[in-house]
Amino acid sequence: MPREKTVVIGGGLAGLVISILLSRAGFDVSLVEKKLYPFHRVCGEYISREVYPFFKSIGIDLQELSPAQISRLAISSVSGKLFSCNLDLGGLGISRYVLDDFLYRKARALGVNFELGHKVNNTDFRDGLFNTVLSDGREIESDFVIGAYGKRSNLDRSRSFFYRRSPYLGVKYHIRTDFPDDLIQLDNFEGGYCGTVKIEGDRYNLCYLSANKHLSRLGSIQALEREVLFRNPFLKAIFTKSEFLLDKPEVINEISFEKKSLIEGHVLYCGDAAGMISPLCGNGMAMAVHSAKILSDTLVESYRLRREVLEAQYIKRWRDQFSKRLYTGRIAQRFFGAGFVSELTVSGLKNIGALSNLIIRETHGTPF
Repeated sequence: MPREKTVVIGGGLAGLVISILLSRAGFDVSLVEKKLYPFHRVCGEYISREVYPFFKSIGIDLQELSPAQISRLAISSVSGKLFSCNLDLGGLGISRYVLDDFLYRKARALGVNFELGHKVNNTDFRDGLFNTVLSDGREIESDFVIGAYGKRSNLDRSRSFFYRRSPYLGVKYHIRTDFPDDLIQLDNFEGGYCGTVKIEGDRYNLCYLSANKHLSRLGSIQALEREVLFRNPFLKAIFTKSEFLLDKPEVINEISFEKKSLIEGHVLYCGDAAGMISPLCGNGMAMAVHSAKILSDTLVESYRLRREVLEAQYIKRWRDQFSKRLYTGRIAQRFFGAGFVSELTVSGLKNIGALSNLIIRETHGTPF
């Protein structure tokens, strides 16, 4: 079995899954995560059932976490016009607080070395090996480095997209509310959209993506919600009639949907670090898991080959799997987050049944 030393930067879904897979294959894996488990992340917290066969194949049963069983989708326009349909494949509502901690414990039991509470200051490739410098000054030498640190990091300063300002921010709450257990709903507002879905227990995830311009103009998250989101009657009702459970919202700024390179300086990227996943591509959680599997498969099969060959194989596999789905999601996103356009979109979905089936089919993956 291989004992290639691998450093994974970032302990989200992609980082945890690839650590589990590589450790099972005999790699010596160290994962660096700046926070301590469990912790919250800005995320829609819905994962489609396309991941079921994969997780089952590695002995992981998500039903142990008592997730919500989601089988229906609803979309509202800014004015409150509503479209709804069934989700043939369906999915699970489950918080990242619970899921990431569950996978962390699985990975630790497999022997993955965790460097928690540390950041990576730098990683340098020289003479066929990486040298990764942690925030406490320690250095880790490895054969491979995998960037799985999410949407944006100071480590991205060498990547072209980092210096192009992004127009979006994301905000997440956990709430108790009166809402169907089996429904995921996307509610449009001017400059963004908000998702609501049940997760484990009696909790619901309430997460929205908004144009930064509203926050800049209004000065606070609360004013943004009151002056912009509340124009959608569904959002006004859920914000004013729910019990908010977190001390404060989870917020992430500078969310970019631009294309990103899969490899730079021989660092292999997966998950959001490889290409920000539009919320309308189906669901980013399943895509992060699948991208980790693709990269793990490539490393396990080709780690003895020349690095350039391995990298070319990864790029091809990733693009074959995700390029069309990401493209379709970016196109679909143009029809959300604006008053007039959202009205036309919802009307079209209501009046043309085949249109909704096409969008769902093209933006959701198949079991793997």
